[in-house]
Amino acid sequence: MRILAFILLCLVLFSGCKKDSPKPPEKVSLVAPAKNSECTPVQSDGETSSIVRFNWNAADNTEVYVLQVTNLTTGTIQYKNTSATIETLSLAKGTPFSWVVVSENSETTTSVSSDSWLFYNPGSEVSHVPFPAELTFPAQGSTAFKDVNNEISLKWTGQDLDDDIKSYDVYFSNENPPVTLLQNTNAGVNELKVQVVSDEVYYWKVVTTDEEGNISTSNITEFKTR
Repeated sequence: MRILAFILLCLVLFSGCKKDSPKPPEKVSLVAPAKNSECTPVQSDGETSSIVRFNWNAADNTEVYVLQVTNLTTGTIQYKNTSATIETLSLAKGTPFSWVVVSENSETTTSVSSDSWLFYNPGSEVSHVPFPAELTFPAQGSTAFKDVNNEISLKWTGQDLDDDIKSYDVYFSNENPPVTLLQNTNAGVNELKVQVVSDEVYYWKVVTTDEEGNISTSNITEFKTR
């Protein structure tokens, strides 16, 4: 009986000393600049740049927020680490950007990213360059299942502050970057079916053109077929 009691006591003590697993940080909710909008800079920062304020809601279990702002024209990414929910960056005028906020804490290697929002930092331009198309299906790095006709659907969305998108050029191939023009479509088309074979990796992108001749190019997305 004494041995049994000793074992039970050890189990109780061990359970009391055991630490709970650290909780991963939660996803941030973005506030401003608003999605698919023209932002209102805080102030000018010379002839070519202006100061833009970023704001998001606090996320639970988060010690550090990593603000990541991408210049969609050059691909350059600016980073800023902060414990606050408001930050500012100097950004090029007359340029489209995307932004995300990554939540982190020191007790776990797990991090989580917010949704990605697009915005335009205004300059002296009269006509806005369209935002790069968002490739929505198949998702980056995913596996797509072809239908009975050996086809899959490519889907994307486009946005332009001037609401004057004219056409999309869809490039698709098993080479990276894709150089084969699959089809030129008008602004009302956001989906195309394409013939594929099983167990092949494909790459695609969309080039958006507006009525003023402004052009933007999406990221390249790759996927595998089944």
